[in-house]
Amino acid sequence: MTGKHWLEDALRELRRLKRQAEKALAQVSDDEFFRALDEESNSLAIIVKHLAGKLRSRWLDFLTADGEKPDRHRDSEFIIEPGDTRAALMERWERGWKYLFDALEPLGEDDLMRSVTIRGEPHTVVQAVNRQLTHYGAHVGQIVFLAKHLTGPRWQTLSVPRGQSEQFNQKMKDRAAARPAGGGARRASTPSPPNPQR
Repeated sequence: MTGKHWLEDALRELRRLKRQAEKALAQVSDDEFFRALDEESNSLAIIVKHLAGKLRSRWLDFLTADGEKPDRHRDSEFIIEPGDTRAALMERWERGWKYLFDALEPLGEDDLMRSVTIRGEPHTVVQAVNRQLTHYGAHVGQIVFLAKHLTGPRWQTLSVPRGQSEQFNQKMKDRAAARPAGGGARRASTPSPPNPQR
């Protein structure tokens, strides 16, 4: 695997995570967006606020500044404050992801072994990206699970519908059979198949 291929794949997976979270969030009402299951649980609003704060901190000035910015107040990300409307939090979410894509899209293979720091700990660019990809995947899983729980029978699956795995597998086989010989792996712009998480 070349560095270019790895970076393209990482970006595709990050976009897929963002898209999956947004499809889940689009299914909940405003009341559900702010609802916590109990005192120790985070609402969807809190998860969005936290992830937005982390995105800004990690990717703003990615190559030149520590990934834990001095103006980040992490504890406040777990509190809904005045002005934290759904629209305001989703705007912050969009800005956070923009920081990420603006930081990663211009990178080339020569950048991948450069050193960046997170809380003073050195990482290569590859390590820093992989660390965040894993972390964001965990939070997106929380968003999908909580949105599905809150919407109940209104939930629209984001992946292979229950009871339709065989049909989906056949569809993927047919697609592969129709691919021109020597076509190789799918390009970064080709949408990924659904994540098998109902």
